[in-house]
Amino acid sequence: MRKDIVVVGAGYTGMMCAVRIAHRTRRDGDVTVTLVNPSDRFVERLRTHQTAAGQELTVHRIPDLLDGSGVVFRQGSVTAVDPEERRVTLADLGVLKYDTLVLALGSRADTSLVPGAEEYAFTLDEPRRLAARLAESGVAAVTVCGGGLTGVEAAAEIAESHPELKVTLVSRGEPASMTGDRARAYLATVFERLGVSVRSGEAVAKVLLDGVELADGSVVPSDVTLWTTGVRVPAVAAAAGITTDENGRVVVDAQLRSVSHPDVFAIGDAAAARQAWGPIHGTCQSGIPTATHAADNIARLLRGRTPKPFRFGYFHQPLSLGRKDGLIQFVRKDDTPRRFILTGRLAARYKETVSSSPIPVFRISRRVNVYPYLSKGGRATR
Repeated sequence: MRKDIVVVGAGYTGMMCAVRIAHRTRRDGDVTVTLVNPSDRFVERLRTHQTAAGQELTVHRIPDLLDGSGVVFRQGSVTAVDPEERRVTLADLGVLKYDTLVLALGSRADTSLVPGAEEYAFTLDEPRRLAARLAESGVAAVTVCGGGLTGVEAAAEIAESHPELKVTLVSRGEPASMTGDRARAYLATVFERLGVSVRSGEAVAKVLLDGVELADGSVVPSDVTLWTTGVRVPAVAAAAGITTDENGRVVVDAQLRSVSHPDVFAIGDAAAARQAWGPIHGTCQSGIPTATHAADNIARLLRGRTPKPFRFGYFHQPLSLGRKDGLIQFVRKDDTPRRFILTGRLAARYKETVSSSPIPVFRISRRVNVYPYLSKGGRATR
């Protein structure tokens, strides 16, 4: 009997899941795997800060990455999911029927959090637009809002690529607060070397055309504002009546299946997944393992076998700090920092290895089952 598997979203997780399902089911009879994405260009989100800083990167086309995998690529935007009829509607009015659906919708910067962000702030979701603006004459000051890992990498990359610009990082807490004391001390020296000014302990109240207004009423002048605080998941699942959390992520069980619709899987940023130590946060480090595990569980179900629970533990938090420097914070399974860190050029090479790994993994996975886990958590996930 024919089985149709539809994967929505061709980021790191959707790509990995689709290729792995196709490989795992290649001998299981009439199984069709369709991957849907609005663009045929694969976006390396681990490198969007490089693109935003004006660097030219290799262009990867999704059909090329899928060549020989057996996955059918459908370019189009999903406008609706009907979980009762098991169908996906595309913007061109096309409809895809499915037996199993995988939601790998990813996330975008949430510019709804403060007034003015939607109108005046740039995000890394459109890095080429930001790069073009930074290259314009008359731009002198850049403000990066958000001191998480994304904001830190962006501030360092822009400052290194555009030393003529005054770069300011505004953060509610200490930048890279999820790392340890030694890591944050090192980051402070890097920012000083690159000329990045830090306004920590400051909350953004409003984004203006020519600046950022803080909660105390003061204004940081800014010709370009980059918003990196908070993410939101496309509302497709929530609109379909699939159970989601307050952030729009699909609530999944231990097997990564929707708790309200078991024929729907969710992976990566689109999934509200938990381990014994707590919720998984959206990173490529955890996202690709959810993709491979969901693919394996789908293959198990097609063969009449019982799906297995997902187990995962963190290993590191890698940051690039420009092209010649980096910071690697090694962590416990629950993502709390260990004492050991790696810095400097060696850390930069480490981070480059991490950022470069998904593309070859996709290619290898067309023919071999790859297990991209650095840790399954050990006792922490039992």
